[in-house]
Amino acid sequence: MSHSLRISIAEDEKNSREFFRALLVDLGHQVVSVASSGRELVEHCRLYRPDLVISDVNMPEMDGIGAAQEIYRDRPVPVILISACYEAEVMGRPQTEHILAYLVKPVKQADLEPAIAIAMSRFEHLNVLRKDAHELRQALSDRKVIEQAKGILMRKAHLDEHNAFRRLQKLAREQSRKMVDIAQMIVTAEAALEPRNA
Repeated sequence: MSHSLRISIAEDEKNSREFFRALLVDLGHQVVSVASSGRELVEHCRLYRPDLVISDVNMPEMDGIGAAQEIYRDRPVPVILISACYEAEVMGRPQTEHILAYLVKPVKQADLEPAIAIAMSRFEHLNVLRKDAHELRQALSDRKVIEQAKGILMRKAHLDEHNAFRRLQKLAREQSRKMVDIAQMIVTAEAALEPRNA
């Protein structure tokens, strides 16, 4: 990794907690919290807002996956799970897309360092995809409103499609507003003027 991360650890065994804390510090990271249960991990993540979570699967009060799901509902954060053995059914549980690496004990520096790099890289990629998906949904929503407003102008002002669109552009320029904002005003105004049944 080229930069230091703020990391929260969750392990129910004290020796393992200290091992991971020391190893992460040696790797140049900052351990912002160390939890001994899943519930404590969730509370720590709300308080410290780490860049990465490293959690054992089997812990008291709430297991690592349950804690990861609750943390993710508050704020997307990448998670590396650690277990004494590979548990296929664990990774088959729903809503585990934020779990970006899985390590089997005993974990060595040679395992953990690349797992952190891969988890962070995958998380950045997922963030780009989420942003792109959001922007696409917004663009489609804006397009729908603009099409509605264009239809209203075509009916009310007796314009063809091209000139209705040009009218929207002109209004947006004159008022220094986004075209979708002007379109929304036209759609809202027409809805307000429509006769309604008492």
